[in-house]
Amino acid sequence: MSDNTMAYRPVTPAVANALADIVGAPFVFYDDPERLEAFSHDEVPGLGHRRRPEAAVRPGSAAEIAAIVKLANRERIPVTPRGAGSGLSGGAVPVHGGIVIATDRLNRILEIDRDNLTVTVEPGVVANDINEALSDSGLFYAGYPMSLETCFIGGNLAENAGGGKAIKYGVTSRYVLGLEVVTPTGDLVMLGGKLQKDVTGYNLLQLMIGSEGTLGIFTKAILKLIPRPRYQVDLLCLFPDSTTAIQTVPALLTASGITPTSIEYMDRKAIQASCDYLNESIPYENCGAMLLISIDGIDEAQLEHDYEIIGKFCQEHGAGEIYVADNPSTSERIWKIRRNIAEAYNVRFKRQSCEDIVVPPAAIAAIVQAIDAIGEKYQVSIPCYGHAGDGNLHCTVCGREEWSEAEFEARLREILAEIYAETVRFGGKISGEHGIGSKRIGYMASTVRPEYLTLMRTIKQALDPNHIMNPGKIFELT
Repeated sequence: MSDNTMAYRPVTPAVANALADIVGAPFVFYDDPERLEAFSHDEVPGLGHRRRPEAAVRPGSAAEIAAIVKLANRERIPVTPRGAGSGLSGGAVPVHGGIVIATDRLNRILEIDRDNLTVTVEPGVVANDINEALSDSGLFYAGYPMSLETCFIGGNLAENAGGGKAIKYGVTSRYVLGLEVVTPTGDLVMLGGKLQKDVTGYNLLQLMIGSEGTLGIFTKAILKLIPRPRYQVDLLCLFPDSTTAIQTVPALLTASGITPTSIEYMDRKAIQASCDYLNESIPYENCGAMLLISIDGIDEAQLEHDYEIIGKFCQEHGAGEIYVADNPSTSERIWKIRRNIAEAYNVRFKRQSCEDIVVPPAAIAAIVQAIDAIGEKYQVSIPCYGHAGDGNLHCTVCGREEWSEAEFEARLREILAEIYAETVRFGGKISGEHGIGSKRIGYMASTVRPEYLTLMRTIKQALDPNHIMNPGKIFELT
């Protein structure tokens, strides 16, 4: 049977009392619709992606989480792990009700180990706070989600977050050496450690990263640190049109001889929306798209040499104006535009859907053209922006003002089906960093092979026989 028909049991007053015995009454919300509403959604817009839990708990330790999960597994009550609620896939939404386990109280940086180049943190630590704590050490944590000032590290691990620096530094999984995890049956296990190499059995550590809270709840993470680059320069390159800008990306990566820290792409519609939202006045009027290219390093002269090569390369490939940001204030000004595009669309369009497709980098130009064609077919705006250097684009389907919620949802299903089909045709996948969650679960069967789904279901069944851990996410259970 599917997980939509699982025989889950309700959270009764007796269960709520048992939860209070575990974590303390002040940290349990039950029979309180107003307070539970805050746990009903993440950042996905629309009422269709909300579901209020029957109870929410805020444990203060790994032992308390293990006890909660043991109780839930025994009673067959679904549990949904929750970090900051800043996700964009419905991953923290309790689609089957049950219990939400919030990790906000587990918010300590437990250890900075300079000798082993690691930092050990709890899941409720805000991502940006890690590097703030490391500011005087000469080290940094290279995981860099765009929402670094709000997201929790536990959520980054659950989604294997990428972000703006993935070209040079990779995604979250590259920096996770160890995880303490509460399994769906309530056992507390430690995977990995302060080790650079480990082939002692199956790589369960990497299996957990990106599992979207469906295989366990993280209670502690050991993260790898690397030397902090001393210098950074950002180039804002203005191109006449999207095609010219996008086609420059694979050429730059393969022919310039330089690996940038990031290459962010913004089409004109995305730039204008963010600039209007921020009341910013960069000269986008005469460009069709921009590339925001960052490089960093420890040698200032080498960095200057590299950005001059990149600037010249972009000019030879069609860039008009190029602006250089070589100080923190100017750099923050242009990065703020990029970081606020999604928020600008949240304000500007009451009905929109931010997507997260990923294709091989060389296919970026082709998929952007295909998305433009889909937008023209349905007469909707689908601006694109994102991490062009690693092939990860955020195309945002913006509903027309006159559409009702029902009409938008109906048209959106058709539009997304075509966007995803084109993505797969170019060798891509439907999510690069935001996750499948509940938002994209309906598209999995049509975008991956059946054998792939069967393998994932087999793993899920083995680790979570009662299907209590974040059900209704990634794929339907059968």
